[in-house]
Amino acid sequence: MELQHPFITNPRLAIYYGVFWLATAIALVLISTLANGADFGAAVVEVFTFVIFYALIGSAIWYVIKFSTLEDHSISSILFAHLIAASIIVFIWMYFGVVIIKLFHPNADKWIEKVVVNRVFGGYMLYVIYVVFFYAVNYYQGFKEKVRNEGELKSLVKEAELHALKSQINPHFLFNSLNSISSLTMTDPGKAQEMVINLSQLMRYSLKHEQKEIVTFQQELENNKLYLSIEKVRFGSKLNPIFKIDDDCLSAQIPNMILQPLYENAIKYGVYEATETVDVITHCRRENEFLEIKISNTYDAEVQSKKGEGIGLRNIRDRLQLIYGNPYFMQTSDNNNEFTVTLTIPQKTN
Repeated sequence: MELQHPFITNPRLAIYYGVFWLATAIALVLISTLANGADFGAAVVEVFTFVIFYALIGSAIWYVIKFSTLEDHSISSILFAHLIAASIIVFIWMYFGVVIIKLFHPNADKWIEKVVVNRVFGGYMLYVIYVVFFYAVNYYQGFKEKVRNEGELKSLVKEAELHALKSQINPHFLFNSLNSISSLTMTDPGKAQEMVINLSQLMRYSLKHEQKEIVTFQQELENNKLYLSIEKVRFGSKLNPIFKIDDDCLSAQIPNMILQPLYENAIKYGVYEATETVDVITHCRRENEFLEIKISNTYDAEVQSKKGEGIGLRNIRDRLQLIYGNPYFMQTSDNNNEFTVTLTIPQKTN
């Protein structure tokens, strides 16, 4: 529970509060002197004694509200607490007000007796106004804190979801790579050793950028060229990577580890079952606030089995939704002998 007074945590509110009551006091002094013909000095003493002093002591009402909430107390106990607090505040206010008035006007006994009932009634009414005011302030503070906490919670959930999606990709790739190395150790130990070295470099990149969501396209591209070189060792001439990259794409910002599932998908559904060379073509161009990346692979329509979106493509769509709020930044197309995935990545502009 936040115990600091809102006037401490929000100095601007305290300034507005002080200006309001100061303006009210000045207005009452002018009314007393100009409209009612009261002595200016007497009006100043009376108004500032009762108005300003209540403004000071009334700020303590916030603590009564803070410790008398509907969540923790019944309505009857809250009303009783406010009645006790109001009586104490009105008593203190009237006592010190009368003392100050007598200091400046020793012969004011008759005037005090005449107005005391109205002053007491006014003190209770002011207490009600203060209660409404501070309940509104308290509600507003609670609402702001709730919004802030929800924002932090959403950020944590989003981060957790992103890490969960990445954790699904890395073991999937590692499993395939280890299978490839295992088969090559028997048939071609030299290539198996090359794959182990490249795999260690690739995993080092993955661990290095695990906590960093955004990297440059050049970093991501170099990492995936390393991945393709690993698969090239396995598939040989069947895999033919082609890159058509505009120079202004290299400095663009994209989510890390977002291209690798596309190449995995191209190899899994294009190269695996192919009997001839399969082109895996990467196009990239930059247009204003967007980076467009197209990765396509040819395949033999007669042997290609129809499959839905795998975990890799689903993860990309989910990550785009989490990062940019739009899952449609990934689109797929199939013309019966070439499958294409297009990513549209928003770019920040200065």
